[in-house]
Amino acid sequence: MLSRLRNGAARVAEAVAGALDRAGVIDRSRLDETMGLAWPRIVTGFAIMSKNTVDLAVIGYAVGVSAVAGMGFAFAYWQLAKFVSIGLAGGTVSLVSQNYGGEERGRAGLVVKQSLIVAALLVAPIVAGYVLGAERLIALVGGDGAALSAGTTYLAVTAPALAFEFFNMIASRTYAGVGDTRTPMVARAGGAILNVVLTVWLVLGAGLGVFGAGLGTAVSIAAVGLVLAWGMTGRSYLGRGASPVPVGRSGPWFDAGLTRQLLRVSSPLIARRVAEGVVVFPLLWVASSFGQATVAALEVGRRVRALLGSFSWGFSIAASTLVGQRLGAGEEALATAYGRDVISLSAVVYVLASAAVIAAATPIAGVFVDEPAAVSATAAFVVAAAVSALPLGVDGSITGSLRGAGDTRWPFLASMIGLYAFALPVALVGLVTPLGVGGLYAALVAEKLVPAGLNGYRFRSNRWQAVSRQYRPDAGEAEEEVG
Repeated sequence: MLSRLRNGAARVAEAVAGALDRAGVIDRSRLDETMGLAWPRIVTGFAIMSKNTVDLAVIGYAVGVSAVAGMGFAFAYWQLAKFVSIGLAGGTVSLVSQNYGGEERGRAGLVVKQSLIVAALLVAPIVAGYVLGAERLIALVGGDGAALSAGTTYLAVTAPALAFEFFNMIASRTYAGVGDTRTPMVARAGGAILNVVLTVWLVLGAGLGVFGAGLGTAVSIAAVGLVLAWGMTGRSYLGRGASPVPVGRSGPWFDAGLTRQLLRVSSPLIARRVAEGVVVFPLLWVASSFGQATVAALEVGRRVRALLGSFSWGFSIAASTLVGQRLGAGEEALATAYGRDVISLSAVVYVLASAAVIAAATPIAGVFVDEPAAVSATAAFVVAAAVSALPLGVDGSITGSLRGAGDTRWPFLASMIGLYAFALPVALVGLVTPLGVGGLYAALVAEKLVPAGLNGYRFRSNRWQAVSRQYRPDAGEAEEEVG
């Protein structure tokens, strides 16, 4: 029976690969490489994004809408800090993949060391500020009453885990940069399972409410960090998973040229991500003007989109790694072909995934809230989130390709335009016109649609290839002006 199932699955996979090739979506030979890198990252993405989503669903069931709204406020601060780590990790994978592809493993390992030092300097003040100022921070964005209490508790309890999350992001991207996305997948998936078990036990079993949800999340993130630290120091997991660019006490820990490159590549990514995180606060303030039920509905929509974004985790990192490695080897035409194919594949996947979520919007909303009015409001945000996930997914593959080249400034500017020239103004218009909550629906779509169009234009221009020449192993410290 098992053999027949495997054979059947293999035949289906072969048929799908052939259909995608014939349709001009992705070359069959590149599909295997892409999916080999992408599917573990997709699983990893679902594992990471599920933490807050599980917390939200369990608290919605056990405590109610006000607590869900409070956790939405806390998630905004958590996400802001996490986006800093994602930006730094994005610069890390760009330099690691190019140096690893250029047979410079020692230099790639030194990039990781620089990243860890920068991460420690960034995360320490963030953790301190969140723990000491949790209540004031939640109140600042509209939290009051039960929502204020829930948000304060969750933020204060989970903030220390950000130190582990910064390390986890850098470790995961380092593995991806050398072509190993399975090791972090196993660690992250294990952490997700641990989080579910702990959250259900602490909230529903021990009756610890929001504190229990936060504690379960913090412990599971720390556990993942400890597991990844083993492999990142060059030790294997039963013969597998040892990083080929290990971090150890021996050897240099600082290189001025590499540090400048890392900061130059990472800074636009960090700025872009921080700007994406900052815009959430006025959106939450707008939502709070319509009541806590709207805040909860918006947060559920954002959680659903984050889960859909897990596909982009895989395709984006596959694009970054494959494009970066081809550029590191000097194969610009092949790098372009890889990028184009991954973008096309992600578009097909997101059309199907978004359609499925739209069809199931009401049952999905019912997982988080139970009052009829709240379910209806939440379902509308789930639909808007699913629509916005399509440009999000395509843009993830485009920016992944650009990031693999070290071209991070353009995506930063594109994101700023989408967020602050389109999404935020549309949401604010809803406060003073009959558009109302519809402004928030439109904002969710605009913030992803506009950058996707601008970054698509950048990819087609091929200017990113010129940018990549600054960061290849043979580039040294040469500087080149590129637009």
